[in-house]
Amino acid sequence: MSLRIVLSYRPMHHVHNIKNMVRDTIMKPMSVEAPPLVELDLLSLSEEAMKEPSSVNTTKEFNIVIGTTFAVCLVFLMLSAVFNEALMSQFTGDDEDLGVRVPVWERYTLPYETSGDFGVALEVGPYEIMPTENEWNSTHSFVEYTLPLEEGGAAPNGLISLAVWRPIVPEGTLVPVIAESGPYFQEASVETPSIEVPGSWLGQMFIDQILPHGYAFAQISVSGTGRSNHCMDLMGTAEQLGNDAAVRWLAEQPWSNGAVALIGKSYDGSTPWQAAMFGSEHDYLKTIVPISGLIGVKELMWKNGSSEARAPIMHNGVYGSYGLDGDEEDYQNLCPDYIIGPATGVGAWAWGGEAAGDYWAERYFLDRVIENYKGSVYLIQGMHDWNVDPHMAVPTINTLIDAGIEARGLFGQWDHDYPDRPIQLDDRSEIGGRGGEAFPEMVRFDWMQDMLEWFDYYLKGIGEQPGQWIEIQSNQGSWRIEDRYPPEDITTLSLTLGGDMTNIGGTTTVLPDASSGPVWESEPLAQDTYIAGLPRVHVEVTTATLGGQLYALLEDCDGQSNCIHLGHAIMDLRYHAGGDEVQTWTPVVESITAYMEFFAMDAEVEQGHVLRLSLRSTGEDYLPASTSSVVFVQEGEGSTLQLDTFVPEDRRYFTPPVCTHERCLAAAQAD
Repeated sequence: MSLRIVLSYRPMHHVHNIKNMVRDTIMKPMSVEAPPLVELDLLSLSEEAMKEPSSVNTTKEFNIVIGTTFAVCLVFLMLSAVFNEALMSQFTGDDEDLGVRVPVWERYTLPYETSGDFGVALEVGPYEIMPTENEWNSTHSFVEYTLPLEEGGAAPNGLISLAVWRPIVPEGTLVPVIAESGPYFQEASVETPSIEVPGSWLGQMFIDQILPHGYAFAQISVSGTGRSNHCMDLMGTAEQLGNDAAVRWLAEQPWSNGAVALIGKSYDGSTPWQAAMFGSEHDYLKTIVPISGLIGVKELMWKNGSSEARAPIMHNGVYGSYGLDGDEEDYQNLCPDYIIGPATGVGAWAWGGEAAGDYWAERYFLDRVIENYKGSVYLIQGMHDWNVDPHMAVPTINTLIDAGIEARGLFGQWDHDYPDRPIQLDDRSEIGGRGGEAFPEMVRFDWMQDMLEWFDYYLKGIGEQPGQWIEIQSNQGSWRIEDRYPPEDITTLSLTLGGDMTNIGGTTTVLPDASSGPVWESEPLAQDTYIAGLPRVHVEVTTATLGGQLYALLEDCDGQSNCIHLGHAIMDLRYHAGGDEVQTWTPVVESITAYMEFFAMDAEVEQGHVLRLSLRSTGEDYLPASTSSVVFVQEGEGSTLQLDTFVPEDRRYFTPPVCTHERCLAAAQAD
């Protein structure tokens, strides 16, 4: 027989922050999956050693017992030291190795708060907020910067209004700054409070959860909004210079460590791209987190020459009242771009692009980011965002990677939202292919912990580098990891219109009435099909006049013709080759091919379902073309639907912390 002495211990990464353990025990039962036991085989005694002792055997056994006792004591001393060090780090607020910083596929084992209205970081910082003269503990400042004289308005004397919140840290400790820049602080047009008040949408969360880890937080009013002077420039040169001036000011304060991050959603998710354009002039901006932000203003509202309904009135119609508050500085809004804004919008609808001037080119950011920026990007996007379509993130994420920029993506099936808000995510997700099928799995209660780990690494140099990957959610709710998106290791499924897909609409003519056009259906799929990235539909057509527009709708239909939206595409045929170059052809007699690309989609289609493709002259929130025309589709090899598919067994799937909010529980019960 043999005697085995076994010591079992749990890896140190499962020793959690004591404060969080107490907090979570009070709030809800702990349900952490036990890690595997690790066995230390300290001694294995042979049968000979267990026989009736002789004097020699007695001596051997005595030596063995002494050796065993010493080994056991030594191991216990080592484990005690390690455990004591880890335990002490929990009480002292050491954020470098807290045990909760595990790969995303292990986070479901940790005690995240999953029943609240937003995410909460697992780690609790040791620092209190620094009191100031106001009740919100903020300090307001004006940042001076020089405006080019041709900008008019307040030029050359630009002023940017900002407010800062700081932690109380040991003397001599410098802190990085996380900032949000946008038009919504202390703005009469949207009735928001003073900029010294934390924004309820993001600022308060960061002040409560991230500032205690040794970060300052700032809110910045872009030019012409709040207390910032000049005009509402709608992301033009004046606004870009103002954002850069704010970043420089925050980095150069005596309490700052010189590292700045910009984060925000929508408009506030576009200003980080603007600031990143100045990366060749300084290295203060270490990282940006654009959430449904714009890489360019025209790109927001035009796709292949086709215009959204809001496009012609965006500058003066949507943001025209910003900065107008009845004071003596209202005259500054009469800057050149504010005046020409409506004309450029209408002109882009009429011609499908920039017919004259550089209004839109001035407001395109990505090319200058790629050329100049040296920091990192955490790109967050809703795959069903109606406001900022996902083509702002896909294939932008691959463009960043190819340029050598450290980048990560979080792409969920939500709308124009933050990833951790169950109420908003539920309210704006609809069954029928508009995100509803992916709720509640879309809710990411680990997001704030994700942000803390990201900022710790890129602003403080703490911890391991966060994963450089894309977390993508399918339309049915599953999450997986991709190295790039669209992924590269795919197989293209090509279906011909009129061949592999049968025309069930009875016509091949698209009338400019938004309701008439052909419909094709595939055969029932022989297996489950997984679609990723940017599907395409190439359509060979002739037109009655030099113009026309096509809107393509792709649906997943079951055997009873119950269909859900998979994706859509839009194209002004003057741009039928794709890109920004206007094409020409001879109507009626000359055929052209419309190289249409769908907005990014990630979809799972069940075996036995069919794919349905419909063509119309317009759809969604797009305007009819300014050059409307009857379009005649030619079926056959020149007209195909192309889907990029993948094998799920080749991917790493994971489950985030499971939402237990009442909205999520109700949705789960309804299923």
